[in-house]
Amino acid sequence: MSMSDEAAAVTRQRRPAERIRAVVQTRAFLLVAVVALFIVLVALAIHQGVGASRLLSLAAWGVMLGGIIGLGSIGLTLVYGVLKFPNFSHGALVTFGAYFTYAFMAWLPESAPLRPLSFGWTFPVALVLSMPLVGLVALAVDRVVYRRLRRQNAHLVLFAMASLAMAFFLRSVIYIVWGPDFHFFFPGRANPALELPFNIRVRADQVFILLLALAIMAGLYVLLERTRIGKAMRATADNPELAQVRGINTERVIAWTWLLGGALAAAGGTMYGLSSQLRPEMGFWLLLPMFAAAIMGGIGNPYGALVGALVIGVTHQVSTAFLDPTYGPAVAFVLMVIVLLVRPQGLFGREGG
Repeated sequence: MSMSDEAAAVTRQRRPAERIRAVVQTRAFLLVAVVALFIVLVALAIHQGVGASRLLSLAAWGVMLGGIIGLGSIGLTLVYGVLKFPNFSHGALVTFGAYFTYAFMAWLPESAPLRPLSFGWTFPVALVLSMPLVGLVALAVDRVVYRRLRRQNAHLVLFAMASLAMAFFLRSVIYIVWGPDFHFFFPGRANPALELPFNIRVRADQVFILLLALAIMAGLYVLLERTRIGKAMRATADNPELAQVRGINTERVIAWTWLLGGALAAAGGTMYGLSSQLRPEMGFWLLLPMFAAAIMGGIGNPYGALVGALVIGVTHQVSTAFLDPTYGPAVAFVLMVIVLLVRPQGLFGREGG
């Protein structure tokens, strides 16, 4: 047998493995893997004696949790899409958003609850005030730290380490200003559950969280698809050098990216604080689910980040039917590992990206 014949034989032997690898890396296979994991979780819950109405309620709560994670992961993936580095300080911005809202609520006059919600008009006003403020904090961090690294053409590792250092610094500021104790937006105020079809029980605040996430997502879609700055952001994310050649002010785009990312982080942190409590580490515990959502949806894709967040939120809540809720981040970690092994570019990432 000649050398060419031997090479052809080796190629034929490799083709089945290559075909299997090609199938495994498809979007359809990743969807099947995620659905299979969800089915396993449901089967384990049923094995523990959890009823259908309880599972449906957990799934509904998971959708609300996905809205919270989505608000944070969209900002995270926007920053990555334009600047191409993982911002580990994003969790601290999420925490800042919750605490700024808490501070504004203490400053604003108290209002009666807008039933069936647990809060009055002061809460959305405080949220609106905190969102641009956190955006300015994110922009200030960029101007002080990251812009200098960009001008020096620093390696990606330096950006990642700098963002990690800023995460610890910002969390220390929270400890200094507000202390280590837990805080609540409305201590002792009840939020009765709503009775939905199929015996699904959710709180009105959870419905508000989901509706707010969808409204913000719709506004972000309009901004990215219909406005000049949104088109400039997408062009810069696709090819920064070409964007500069075409006359796009990339530093202005970067500034808008930080402002938007910080504002979305503030919304996510505030909603998370509303559903639980405020603590200095709250953003840190959300960081892994946010990264997992961004990776699952296709990092750099804000729409995919919301889809990934909803998947993670639902699987997280369903897993609490038979797992301690403190193991929730492990579910996000498992999903992130599945995506990285099967299709690193995520559900909505480009082929070969």
